[in-house]
Formats: sequence, C-alpha cells, structure tokens
Amino acid sequence: MAPSAVDAYASAAGIRAGEVSAVELVTASLEAIERGNPALNAFTVVLADDALAQAREADTAVGRGEQGPLLGVPITIKDHIWMRGVRATNGSLAYRDFVPEVDCEAVARLRAAGAVIVGKTNNPEFCYRGTTDNRVFGLTRNPWNLARTPGGSSGGAGASVAAGMTPLALGTDGGGSVRIPASFCGVVGHKPTFGLVPKEPGFKGWKTLSVDGPITRSVRDAALALSVMAGPAAADDMTYPVPAQDYVAAATEERDLTSLRVAYSVDLGFAPVDPGVRTAFAVALEALSNLGCQLTDAHPSTGNPMAMWNLFACCEGYSSEGPLLEKWEAQMSEGTADLISAGRKLAGWEYVDALHARGAYTRVWSGFFTEYDLLVSPCMQLTAFGVDILSPSSIDGVAVDPFFDDWCSLVLPANLTGQPAISLPMGFGDDGLPVGLQVMGRRFDDATVLTLAAAYERAAPWKDQRPPSSLVD
Repeated sequence: MAPSAVDAYASAAGIRAGEVSAVELVTASLEAIERGNPALNAFTVVLADDALAQAREADTAVGRGEQGPLLGVPITIKDHIWMRGVRATNGSLAYRDFVPEVDCEAVARLRAAGAVIVGKTNNPEFCYRGTTDNRVFGLTRNPWNLARTPGGSSGGAGASVAAGMTPLALGTDGGGSVRIPASFCGVVGHKPTFGLVPKEPGFKGWKTLSVDGPITRSVRDAALALSVMAGPAAADDMTYPVPAQDYVAAATEERDLTSLRVAYSVDLGFAPVDPGVRTAFAVALEALSNLGCQLTDAHPSTGNPMAMWNLFACCEGYSSEGPLLEKWEAQMSEGTADLISAGRKLAGWEYVDALHARGAYTRVWSGFFTEYDLLVSPCMQLTAFGVDILSPSSIDGVAVDPFFDDWCSLVLPANLTGQPAISLPMGFGDDGLPVGLQVMGRRFDDATVLTLAAAYERAAPWKDQRPPSSLVD
C-alpha cells in the first residue's frame, strides 16, 4: 500500500484493520520522498529517523487496541508552522537557525491523533508569494511540469501531496496559500473558517487573514484532518467555540443535494479568466447540475478585493517583518523588502478605517449566503505558470498588476470574510495542467462545503489523476 495509491482516510483504516503497518506506510513515504524530492525540492527537512520511530510506536499502539483517527499515517508540516525541535525558517535567512520549543496547537492535535510527521515543506519568504522560492532552500517545482510553479505559499506541501510523498500536508492560507497549490498541483486544499483551527503559537504575520488548513489527496482526507484540528484553543485568542459538525460524515455519506442553493460565477464579476479554465468550469457546472443542485448564476456585487486585501496584508506584514529590514533587507528574496516596506507608512487610523470597510464588505457576503448555501467558481484564473517569473504579465489579454499576486484574486474574498473555501480538481487547462474548482460556504459551515465537494469528487473523473511518474522518479 504505497502512499500515492491511497488517501489518509484509507491508510488509517488499513492500519486499524491490520492490513498494513505504520512502518510500511512511513517507509514507502520516505522512499517516495527520496525518489521525487531531488526534482521537486518540496522539503526543507526530512525527519526519517524520527518518523520511523513514531511509526514503530504507532504499530505498538495499534497492537494495544488504540484507534487514533490518523494513527500511523505519514504527514508533513509547512516550514512556516511551528513544530517543536525542528527549524521553522519561514523561508528567510533571518530565521535560518530558529527552532521553536513548542508545537503550534494544530500540529499538537495532529500528533495526538497519531499522525507521523515525516518532514517539513518549503514556502516563499514569510509566505508572501503565490509561488515557492527562497534564499534558504531554493525553488520548488510542480510535479506535473518541472518548468512550472506549484503555487504558494504552501507550494512544497502541494507538490509533495501531488507527487504521492504523503497523503496529507498541513499548510496555511492567508491569501489563497492552501488553495493556490491545490489548484496548480491537482489536489485538494481546504481553507477552514477563520477561527475554527488554531494557528498559534507561531509567527506574528497576517493575524486577521491567515488560517492553517490541509492539502490532501481527497475531500474526505480534508474532512478527516479538519475533524482532528478544529476547536478553540487557549493558545489562540482568535479561535471560537462553535457547534460541533461531523466533517467526516459530511464528506463520506452520499446525501440528497436537491435542496442546496448553489450560486456560480466564472469570474465573480471582475476577474480575467483564462479560456481553458472557463471551459473546465463549464464542464464542472454540468456535473454539478447532474447532482441535482439548484444552480443560479450569481455573485456578491463587491468588485475586486485586491486593494482591500493588500492594505491588510501590507500593514500586518510590516508589523511582523518590518523590524527585520534594518539587518536583513539586503539578504531578502526578490521583492520581499518592497512588500514589507509598503506597510510602513500606513497609520493606525487607516487600519481601523479599513477594518470598518472590511466589515461592510463581509456583511454583503454574509447577506449573499442567506440567499444561497454555496458559491462555486474557478479557484485560480489560470494554470501554473513558469518558475522563472513571480507573476504572469496578463490573463486572457488583461494586464496583471505586478505588485502583489494580482493573478489570484478569486481566492481573496474567503480570507477577508473568514468564510470556508475548498479547491478540488475539476480537469485540465489547454496546456494539460490541473485546474481547481472552488467551493465557498457560509462561515462555520465547513460541513456543507465538504458535502458538495465530496459529491462532485465522486461524480467527476479527476480524483485519481496523477502527474507523470517520470518527472519525479
């Protein structure tokens, strides 16, 4: 049972049933990393000895009758996320030797569920980009085409899951950073409701935008990971107590969808979208219609959120990384210092005014989701572009602002409003590279998002598509 052959859900079930051992799964994972990582550079560190020791402990626990939901399953953690005793560089020379003494609460919960951490995955410096490259670990590539980016900022996570190195990876999403690599790499990425999954202790940046979320082989894996990590924590003051939802049941039970009111939009009324992505989305809508959903062409009339998102990202980024400029600016990755400096002149009153504007924006979206249960759209406006650029110059003939990842604006509403959103495969673009379907729901209703995503996944032929093995062997 190789990790590329099954998802985390099936792996955990196989271990509990005695059909496979944790040592076998972890060994297969480490072998896949050894084969594929030289080409992809997805990992910042591989914890082979520790992982095998954890796997042996997991097998012993199974022998005692323990039934942890992820017991013995190999997973990875994004470099940015704190994990005790292992470097968290955040892709920066400034933190090259930083080793946290504590786990992020989400990591602690994955450990408690029995997951075996085989390594940490690469991200751009401070997670600022939708591509993955930095001066500590270098460039990460897409397993579907090594000349293309896997996306970011959880690019190493997306590439490793797509290449079959582990079935589950923990990433972060402050501006699409779980969903971008999921879309570009042809896997599943779930951005939970803000406040549902604890993300601290950790780095200071993007406190109101970013969440921790899973990148996985399947929707049910995303649900399984969410079920383990969700819930308030004393360590994170921005987690909230909410009514419990059975996320695994939402993703595994076949349910009647005829009462679901599903809005759809190919561009949310403002975004340029590549023709190949439009075609794949039209085919996805046919599949959704066949599931019985009530489909309506509609979207909130809020326009492009890029300027609003930029203000929060730059202001919160400067608060976090601004103190590093004096010593480290010359050693930062291309464009990083400019993004940090953009927040320097923003006054406190501007940030507070922006919070009120964001509240008004969120109320429009919340009102929309009283009329509709879900909103589907393409996740990314294009397929993965070349590793030699930070941003495409245009999409479908429309110029892209080079300042701050203006090419991924369809993912930003969920970060500004705190709503859940998932990306899952919906086919391929004209260049043969993966395209993702985004499903967004009302806040704290991740279960309904997972229900529709899982139903689409079952009906569509994309879940078992894999990159060419010749690229990563």
